Amino acid sequence: MIPTEHTDPINSRILSISEDKISGFSREPFLEISRLSGVELPVVLERIRAMLEAGTIRRVRQTLLATNLAEGALVAWKVAPEKLDSAFEFMFREDPFSGHVVVRSTDAKIPGEAYKLWTTVKVPAGQSLDEHCSLLLKITGAESYRLMPAKGIFALGVGHVRRKLIEPGDRSEMPARMLRTGVVQLTDHEWRVLMTLKREFALDEIAEPVWARRAAEAGVSLEDFYAVAESLQERKLLGRFSTFLEHVKPSQTGVRVTRFNALFHWAVPAGREEEAGSQIGRHECLTHCYWREGGPDFNNVNIMAVAHGTDRDRVLTFKAAIDSHLEEAGFPVSYTNVFWGGRSEIKPSEISPFVYKDWHAKHSV
Repeated sequence: MIPTEHTDPINSRILSISEDKISGFSREPFLEISRLSGVELPVVLERIRAMLEAGTIRRVRQTLLATNLAEGALVAWKVAPEKLDSAFEFMFREDPFSGHVVVRSTDAKIPGEAYKLWTTVKVPAGQSLDEHCSLLLKITGAESYRLMPAKGIFALGVGHVRRKLIEPGDRSEMPARMLRTGVVQLTDHEWRVLMTLKREFALDEIAEPVWARRAAEAGVSLEDFYAVAESLQERKLLGRFSTFLEHVKPSQTGVRVTRFNALFHWAVPAGREEEAGSQIGRHECLTHCYWREGGPDFNNVNIMAVAHGTDRDRVLTFKAAIDSHLEEAGFPVSYTNVFWGGRSEIKPSEISPFVYKDWHAKHSV
């Protein structure tokens, strides 16, 4: 039998590369995974297929920097306890524009503790996040919501297998560079290529050459497909080619990739968000780090980051190391907090203007 757990030594070598080290667009992504991991291509293909079929890997796809393709935000929802489950189910199963759907809680006695449901929401360029969330509010019976769009991005990666070897305080030599957000307009031709480019890979597509079938699906030549994809990359619209581990639920044999999901909050002085975020985003334990404005209910936090781990206390030691680093670097923090993730589901957010139009026509009646 082919080993399918992420802990298998060969699988770990593959995953340490395939999770978040194939940046941008690659014409031969599986060959690149093979080259960087030192595992022969036939074995890479065999293992990724096996892990995908077993559910260890939940999806394989080319990711987008959707913050530059769509209007997006982290959204905190205040939902009555008796409606929390149904609201969760609707946003996960029925709203293609909601990506991460997470129930969160905190021990801090702040108004924001009443916001139990957290989602990421994206809508196509030119559409209104408020309009979409207002409709979700009406459908789900939520009481209110807080939109927190990203003003800057300091860290965006996954690398759960690689991060198992990281120690508290481990960070890059240089401060993280902030990626600014701003929506880029695409032609219909570019959208057609993009929609096929981003679709998840089926088992029989885990092979090289990988993009020929997608080019045919888009109705363009392979060279035209490459040209559009590389143009999208130049405009910083593509993230990475990635194998996404199922890190929320245990595997078929009960093995977990991670157990705790922590959303860290810091309130730093206004005007110093980019400096502070660049220091926080250096820390290798973080999968995400953003400049977002939480508002009064969240004590005006403006830097948010996510870390995962199998041990709650260890996750807190990572945060403590970041806190110490901020103090040493001379950044005053007026407030900090942790929101812990409970029930969660993750799916790619849809960004197609065509899907958006059809969905709103159906649900706005």
